Amino acid sequence: MKSVALSLAVFCVLLSSAAQLAMRRGMSQGGGDIAGTYLQAFTSPMVWFGLCLYGISAVLWLWVLSRLDVSLAYPLVSLGFVVTMLLGILWLGEPFSWVRVAGCTLIVLGVSLLALDAHA
Repeated sequence: MKSVALSLAVFCVLLSSAAQLAMRRGMSQGGGDIAGTYLQAFTSPMVWFGLCLYGISAVLWLWVLSRLDVSLAYPLVSLGFVVTMLLGILWLGEPFSWVRVAGCTLIVLGVSLLALDAHA
């Protein structure tokens, strides 16, 4: 059961990353001032799609939290930084930086240590 919960936790992280990317794509035409920004957000189908993905992720995350220690589950959320950075570079054309890669590498190492502890 623990492996199912871990798999679902990773899926939730992927959904959250997809939500971030969808909302960013939907906001790529920023409105300039505050009112224009929120008008863009409320009228963008991609922003609404991203919000729906967040909602689905949150509902699934409740099941994960009912099966895993929060001290294991929550650090998995940090994998979203890695996924979102990679997809931001590949899909959104955001700039590549070795400093960002180094930071994400440290995140992956930390999560790997937590996973090793969970299987001990």
